[in-house]
Amino acid sequence: MPASMHDVAQLAGVSQRTVSNVVNEYVHVKPETRARVQKAIKQLKYRPNVAARNLRSGRSGLIALAVPEIAAPYFAELADQIQQHAELHGMTLLIDQTGGTRERELAVLHGYSSAVIDGLILSPVALTAADLETHDQTIPTLLLGERIDPGPFLHLSVDNVAAARTAVEFLISSGRTNIAALGVLPESNGLGPASRRLQGYTEAMQGAGLTTSQLQLPTAEWGRRAGYAAIRDALDRGTEIDAVFCFNDLLAIGAIRALTDRGISIPARVALIGWDDIEESRFTVPTLSTICPDKAFIARTAVERLIARIAGNGPEEDEIIPEFQLIHRQTTQSN
Repeated sequence: MPASMHDVAQLAGVSQRTVSNVVNEYVHVKPETRARVQKAIKQLKYRPNVAARNLRSGRSGLIALAVPEIAAPYFAELADQIQQHAELHGMTLLIDQTGGTRERELAVLHGYSSAVIDGLILSPVALTAADLETHDQTIPTLLLGERIDPGPFLHLSVDNVAAARTAVEFLISSGRTNIAALGVLPESNGLGPASRRLQGYTEAMQGAGLTTSQLQLPTAEWGRRAGYAAIRDALDRGTEIDAVFCFNDLLAIGAIRALTDRGISIPARVALIGWDDIEESRFTVPTLSTICPDKAFIARTAVERLIARIAGNGPEEDEIIPEFQLIHRQTTQSN
């Protein structure tokens, strides 16, 4: 038999009313009690009667997640964690792909009604502040990525400038001076992660008195092939490189292959740092050092804050900056 609310209450040592309060995201529950109930829910695989709850509340029990590329490992891993947290709260997650185009992002922004979804988590790439002003404010919305507009949206974003500066400063401290920036997007609107990561790279390099001339390597996108081609072309031009700061891990994986194909030792001759800490970064040869955003925190917080806003318990404006860390692996080991 499926676990009941009574079973959860017994395991957690609380009343059924408390379990109901946790499931329905009431704010007046002690954090330790909420954690105990959520642990019992997960242990018993308890699934609330969503249909009955939604009938009472007038909600659909659905939240949507829209990301640029579902196949990209970072977004796939993040979506998996968001889905798990949504399920824990008795919500069903719909996943959409925008391709990072303004047209598709606008379609997501305007295509859902409050009769279909209770809330939206969107990772925009091409939207502008003016676009966001046209959004149906009756649908609670959380934005992932760089802040576009100071309007009434929940917002979660790692400090891209600070994280990029941290990565490049580490490379400089290890004696690298010809540090390439891989993943510069020529048509960036100045608001996305590419622009902010380039800003952090530039600040670190200029702060150390190092030039960035010929070391900013543009790519049309952030995949393995683009990383491979950009490094190959830079080497063909005779560009002196002793380190590469890659704007994501897929670019770094392509760069590793390009350097290896040319017989260039990593990290003895060229060190690399990626970004995202995708699972694949642990299995490259050599293993990839990378900026690791706290994906578990991002997923949990996104769902919890969005559900709180759906329930009318969230603040009007809310900006959260998750922590990051530089994970040291073989591509930055000392010579």
